[in-house]
Amino acid sequence: MTRSAERHVLQFCHGYDGPFLDCARQYASLFAGKGYRVTTVFLTGAADPDVAAGCASDEVLFMEYSSKAVRGLKLGAIRDLRKIAASRSFTFCIAHRFKPIYIALLATRLPVIGVHHAFGDYQRRSRKLFAQLFRARLSLLGVSDAVRDDMRNCLPNWPTGRIQTLYNRIDVDALSQTQLTREQAREALRLPQDAWIVGNVGRLHPDKDQATLLRGFAQAHPHLPARSELVILGKGRLEQDLKALAMELGVAQHVMLLGQVPQASRYFKAFDAFALSSDHEPFGMVLLEAMVAGVPVIATAAGGAKEVVEGVGILFPLGDAEHLAQGLVHLSRLDAEQRQSCADVMLKRVRERFSDESVRSVFWRLPQVTDLTTES
Repeated sequence: MTRSAERHVLQFCHGYDGPFLDCARQYASLFAGKGYRVTTVFLTGAADPDVAAGCASDEVLFMEYSSKAVRGLKLGAIRDLRKIAASRSFTFCIAHRFKPIYIALLATRLPVIGVHHAFGDYQRRSRKLFAQLFRARLSLLGVSDAVRDDMRNCLPNWPTGRIQTLYNRIDVDALSQTQLTREQAREALRLPQDAWIVGNVGRLHPDKDQATLLRGFAQAHPHLPARSELVILGKGRLEQDLKALAMELGVAQHVMLLGQVPQASRYFKAFDAFALSSDHEPFGMVLLEAMVAGVPVIATAAGGAKEVVEGVGILFPLGDAEHLAQGLVHLSRLDAEQRQSCADVMLKRVRERFSDESVRSVFWRLPQVTDLTTES
C-alpha cells in the first residue's frame, strides 16, 4: 500500500458490541464534508459487512483480536496498528476507551484524542503515569461533563482545556423513522394495549440499580392507573434476584422482564414513562431514545443522566425509591396536552444539544481539534 495525498483520520475502537458501533458512526460522521477520509479500525470482533456499513466511514478494518489476546502488553496489536498507520497519511487518531488509546500512542506518533465513555479510567496510578508520559500527544474527551470532571480530578496537573466534553448524540430523524407506533411496539413486545407502562432498558447489573426501580414502582403502584406494569428490557446476572425482589414486594404479577431485545430503541413508544435508575450513568443514550419517542423520562440525578434530563424530565436522588415513586405518580397523571408539551420540549433539547448536527459544530470548535486541523 502507498501513502495517499488525502488527509486521513484514524478512528480506533475496542469493539462494536452494544452502543459502540453507533459511537463509531457518531465520530466518523463528524468529518462529513470536511475533506477527510475516515478509516475506522476495530481491535476486537470478527469482520462483519453489516458493521462496516454502519460506521459511516470511508474504510473499515477489523484486527479480529480476541479479548484475551489484547490483555497484557498487546504487542501484536501494536505491531498491526503501526503497519496500518504507516500506510496512510493520517493527521490524527481518535481512540475510544483506554486500551485503544494505549495501543495508538505506542504504535504511532500521531496526536491522539482519547474518548472516554466511563468513570474511573484514570484512577489507577499506572494509567495516570501513562497519560502523563504521553501528555504532549494526548488530549481527552468525556461523553458528559460528569465524565470530564472525573478525568480532571484524576489528572489535576493537566490543563483543563486538554480535557473537554463532547456529548454522545443521535441521528434524530433516522431514529424517528425506525421507531414503531405505540400499538405496533406493544404488539411486537406482547404488552397489553390498555396498560399504563413504565419502561426501563439496560443490563440487569448493580450499576443499573433496577432494585431501586422495583421498590419505587411498588410504592407507586397503588396510586397508578388501574392496570400499570413495569417492563424491563435487558439481561444480566441479577435476573433471578430481581424476580425474587418483585415477588417480595408483591408486584411480581405487574413486572415483566423481557430479556435482551435486539434494536430496543425501536420499541420505546410502547412505554408511557421511561425510568432510568442507574448509579452514576456516564451518559444514558437510552434517555435520548426515549425523548425522541416522546416518552416522559425520570432518572437519577447522578452522572451524565442529570445533564440530559434536567429541565425536561424528573430527577430523583440516587437510590431514593420514595422520590422515584412520587415521580412515577406525577407522570401517570399527565393529560394528553401535558404529554405533548413534554414531548415537544424533550425533542427540542435533543436537537439543540444531542443531535449529530449540534455536536458536530461543537467538535470543530474544540481547542484540541482546531489545533490539529489548523496544523494540517
